[in-house]
Amino acid sequence: MAECVVTFLLNKLATLPQLEQLKLLRGVWGDVEYIRDELERMKAFLRVADAMEESDEELKVWVRQVSDVAYDTEDVLDEFSHHLAVHPQQEWFCGWLDMISFCTPSNWTNRLRIAYKMQGIKSRVINISEGHRRYRYRSDVARQECSSSITTAATNINARNIERRGDALLLDEAELVGINQHKSLLIECLVKGGCGAGLKVVSVVGMGGLGKTTLVKKVYDDIEVRKHFESHMWITVSQSFKTEELLKDMIRQLYDGIRQPVPNSVDMGSSQMLKASIKDFLQQRRYLLILDDVWDLHAWEALKYTLPNSNCDGRVLLTTRNVDTASTACKESHGNVYTLKPLSQEESWTLFCKKTFPAESCPSYLEGISKCILQRCEGLPLAIVAVSGVLSTKDGIDEWESVYRSLGAELEGNNKFDSLKEILLLSYNDLPYYLKSCFLYMSIFPEDYLIRRMRLIRLWMAEGFVEAKGRKTQEEVGEGYLNELVNRSLVQVATRTRNGRVSTCRVHDLLREIIVSKSRGGQNLVAIANEENVRWPEKIRRLAVHKTLENVPQDMVLGQLRSLLMFSLPSGDCIPTLSSGGLRLLKVLDLQGAPLEIIPNEVWNLFNLRYLSLSRTKVKVIPSSIGKLQNLETLDLKHSYVTELPAEILMLHQLRHLLLYRYEKQTSSPFHSTYGFKAPQGMQALSFLQKLCFVDVEEGSGVISEVGHLKQLRKLGIIKLRKEDGMNLCSSIEKLSNLRSLDVTSIQDDEMIDLQCMSSPPRFLQRLWLQGRLEKMPHWISSLDNLVKLRLRWSRLRDDPLVLLQALPSLVELQLRHAYDGESLCFKSAGFLRLNILHFHKLERLRRVTVEDGAMPRLERLGIFYCKLLEKVPQGIQFLTQLKSLDLAEMPNEFIGKLQDRSGEDYSVIEHIPDVRYTYWVNNQ
Repeated sequence: MAECVVTFLLNKLATLPQLEQLKLLRGVWGDVEYIRDELERMKAFLRVADAMEESDEELKVWVRQVSDVAYDTEDVLDEFSHHLAVHPQQEWFCGWLDMISFCTPSNWTNRLRIAYKMQGIKSRVINISEGHRRYRYRSDVARQECSSSITTAATNINARNIERRGDALLLDEAELVGINQHKSLLIECLVKGGCGAGLKVVSVVGMGGLGKTTLVKKVYDDIEVRKHFESHMWITVSQSFKTEELLKDMIRQLYDGIRQPVPNSVDMGSSQMLKASIKDFLQQRRYLLILDDVWDLHAWEALKYTLPNSNCDGRVLLTTRNVDTASTACKESHGNVYTLKPLSQEESWTLFCKKTFPAESCPSYLEGISKCILQRCEGLPLAIVAVSGVLSTKDGIDEWESVYRSLGAELEGNNKFDSLKEILLLSYNDLPYYLKSCFLYMSIFPEDYLIRRMRLIRLWMAEGFVEAKGRKTQEEVGEGYLNELVNRSLVQVATRTRNGRVSTCRVHDLLREIIVSKSRGGQNLVAIANEENVRWPEKIRRLAVHKTLENVPQDMVLGQLRSLLMFSLPSGDCIPTLSSGGLRLLKVLDLQGAPLEIIPNEVWNLFNLRYLSLSRTKVKVIPSSIGKLQNLETLDLKHSYVTELPAEILMLHQLRHLLLYRYEKQTSSPFHSTYGFKAPQGMQALSFLQKLCFVDVEEGSGVISEVGHLKQLRKLGIIKLRKEDGMNLCSSIEKLSNLRSLDVTSIQDDEMIDLQCMSSPPRFLQRLWLQGRLEKMPHWISSLDNLVKLRLRWSRLRDDPLVLLQALPSLVELQLRHAYDGESLCFKSAGFLRLNILHFHKLERLRRVTVEDGAMPRLERLGIFYCKLLEKVPQGIQFLTQLKSLDLAEMPNEFIGKLQDRSGEDYSVIEHIPDVRYTYWVNNQ
């Protein structure tokens, strides 16, 4: 980690905008140059030191000293930048006139303070440099004494080139070795009467990293299991759980399963009321409850009386590391304990080869060293995958031997967890410096937290971890970093977008424990405030508050704090103690979901702030003081109550992401479910903007014209568009060659969206949502070769829209809602070759849908909702051989009756579909 800190400081010195002004400070610049040169010399050794420090306490102290010096130097540089921002100089020359201007009493005091601090840092660097020379000598001697003890393979190994695997090496992704047998046994127990009637508990127990959650997730998602149980719940318990939150989560999942809104009483209900509601709901249903990651009996004791023990099958599948917890939970219900064992040698070898070699076969010259390495993984899947992620990027046997030697003697002991930890640390140590910082930063998120891709990337950018490379934007580089962490099996993908990009991700609990430990005790200086009493580091660079402020010391010194993030604070907690000054160097302030109505005034003095999130707060007004945050890159106001931005927002010339919108799902007018903001005139001043959504253009077309000057825009959202502004919008969109996502909504559902005059749409457009009347399909849509998702809503088209859409080569998802007023749709053969998801919603005049043989060969999900005149399922649906689910909601009784008649023709044509769902609303329920 020290390598990361030093490298970022050196890069900052090289690109500091105030570099010339800094050179004018006589004496100070000489100290800065000395510090820079010494750190440059140390940098090469720091990578070795980072890997060795775990077993060398003296070296660990030295590494921490280097990091402290780098951090303190950065603080002084930022303080200098702050001084220039507060006291700007019109011209900086080396003449006497400038010196008089600079040397006012206030400036002289600041100059002296900066000079004294730099002198102190230089003195520390002199001492640290002596340690550097001593450790380099020791390292060189050790390297000479260390000969290769395993070199028995061929020496001509440079010809081998192991390609980097394209797919993520994830435990929960395809081809897990040895899992099918475990899965079949569990399904047999759950579904086929292996446990008998009534409530039964099945516990899956084993140490961390064996794949308990992965196995249970595959069981939970199995088609046979989904069909057998009427209600399904997946609850992740974790170590610090709250019973009421678990109960509320169960209720939300139960109501989501029947597509009904959760009763309002749930949020205010007591534990007893919530338990009674769940028990009553499940009384006459077959249900499956997954309790994942149960650490002790408290969670089971808190929930077991919630579950009815009726004649209907009730099953609880529980994962835990604790054998006593597993056996006790099963004993009361005469259930089964399923102990998950490490992989056998054969299974370990199979998994290792799958994850390490593109051809899944080990070259003969690597077999010996491979088996030596694999033996130390001791059959733990996570360990095998982690070490495979390291080895798959190595080209030569000398590199493999280096990996083997660095595993350490501790792997030969009996402490399995420590062995796994060391292997995972190996995977971490192999990261380049820029990925180490990014990965350690993920320790700020709570356990089992699903991290959204763009939120993570924007945070990385604000911290300075990501720089643009070549023609790639910072956002694209950051996404590459995330993908590399996924490919190295350090980050797990939770969900993906339709075109395969990471949507949400998480860190495995064991990996998280490791990086939390490194961040707390190491040079990242992260403090996590939660329900546990923890030892606080003397210096804190990043503070994450999880659920409570109770354990945060009120006298804490926060002068060096760079990031402050809050997660799931209850409404009773308040923030003033953390925002009352002393945070002038803060870069990241993430108050997402905080109980906040008014922004503390101190926020507007945070000159260094790059990232400000007030998402999901109750804030209504952004004051003109926001113009002071001239380094701000991200302003996230999603799902707040802000509806207008002041003109001072135009002073934020570094702004890249302006996110201000709110969705209202429960509304009397579904058309008006998205709320945006009124933008001031002059938006073209924000030339770095990448994302701008959603802009309310009801009051004029000035903003629409200005948007065309934002040439770097990737995502644009427009609401309340009038017909007469369509031509103006087309002109602007044509200028946005980098646009990837476009969302346009008209002012009313009967207002025409006129986009016909566009001749050259953005050719990289991947996502298009049009909501409002269309006289006809925009002709240019057929030229969007990169379009992945298309949603047409309230279009009321008279002509079949499929004619223009069927040849789109990349289209994966198509949704038509109130989009077509015709009576028939026909999917032609060889059309929609990549379509995966198709939804019809309220096509009120539709009577017939035809699917020709060869159309939509990849379609997996088909939804038909509220199409009251549709006479039968699409003719030719039997040709859709990849179809996995057919979802039908509020369809005519005659339509449904034909499908449920097992002797009828309609039933036979959908018999190949594994999952067919019917949803009805009875008395608004």
